[in-house]
Amino acid sequence: MAFATEAHGRVGQVRKYTGEPYINHPIEVMGIVRTAARYTDVMLAAALLHDTIEDTTVTRDDVEREFGSDLADMVMELTDQSTAGNRAKRKAAEAVRLSTISAEAQTVKLADLISNSASIIEYDPRFARVYLREKSQILELMTAGDPGLYTRAVAQLDAARKLLDRR
Repeated sequence: MAFATEAHGRVGQVRKYTGEPYINHPIEVMGIVRTAARYTDVMLAAALLHDTIEDTTVTRDDVEREFGSDLADMVMELTDQSTAGNRAKRKAAEAVRLSTISAEAQTVKLADLISNSASIIEYDPRFARVYLREKSQILELMTAGDPGLYTRAVAQLDAARKLLDRR
């Protein structure tokens, strides 16, 4: 937790809509992972570190040096790899990639989707429509994670669509 807090703090990262310390999101993701039927310490640590390589100056080598290759590998599984094309193409490619990551990493990603969806729907309904389409693409392909979290993510998606349709 200290490593992730320092990494996100060093680049001044805060939550987009609330301005709260960014570390609150990884902590929430870790808490959601804890509700999975099966989780490991590596999954909990990956939940805390899942955005460090993508959003800070931390590298895979930094994570491996501090915590070992198993955790570094899982954090890399959770790090967005798409860079080419417009947003729609990048997100579609990323959805396909996510379908190939380990079941453990998919469980962490499901927790991340659940956490992110709540704030996006609450604070940015216009962008939420785009985000929910992307989330739907991911959920169609990424089916190896924890079944309970998968069901929760799908239910959240359905409820959010209904809520946005009423607006």
